[in-house]
Amino acid sequence: MVKEQRPKRRYQSRVRQDGARRTRQAIVAAAGELFVRHGYAATSLADIAAAAGVARPTVSAAFGSKPALLKQVLDQALAGDDEPVPVADRPWFRPVWDATTPAGVLDAYAGVCTIINGRAGPIFETVRRAADATPEVADLWDTLLRNRRAGARMVAEHARSLGPLREDPDIERAVDVLWFFNDPAHHNALVRQQGWPEDAYRRWLSDMMRHALLPSQAPRDEPAR
Repeated sequence: MVKEQRPKRRYQSRVRQDGARRTRQAIVAAAGELFVRHGYAATSLADIAAAAGVARPTVSAAFGSKPALLKQVLDQALAGDDEPVPVADRPWFRPVWDATTPAGVLDAYAGVCTIINGRAGPIFETVRRAADATPEVADLWDTLLRNRRAGARMVAEHARSLGPLREDPDIERAVDVLWFFNDPAHHNALVRQQGWPEDAYRRWLSDMMRHALLPSQAPRDEPAR
């Protein structure tokens, strides 16, 4: 009798875990939509709970606070899901590490920025606007800026390890350039507001980074359009 009950408990535990994860995902999805549509300050946890189809205490129990929920929305927008895998270890980041030239690194990084900014651009803008009036969101915004710069440094150092850059050995200038161009605001302006195709944005971004960082314009592996 005991042997029959143990697998049942394990099964029930897995069901509960899956249900809890689905609930968290519903809350994150609802929060992301409402934060972007109405703004951070105008969106309450009660609003999010109603949109997610859960009780308000469930939202508090899952995330603790509205700033913590905003951070989770942002983290998932950056990564694409809730798996605990760093962005730099994601399969779609792999082309950056597989590139064999500085130009190849920049081309691949333009692709990464296009992916990330397409997902996270609207919530980035929400955080930027909320940071002016909300201290805890201002802290999150500062962290975002530092993380963007850390990503730019990682890519710049990898590119320089494969060949000379225009400002070599001034790696800080290269980091500044990539930090400027990886800003989701560029994607929001060109793709969301002006209607550029994603591929046109990616190519523009690659061209700008190449022009700023490479000693001479290296040929593309694919024909320009």
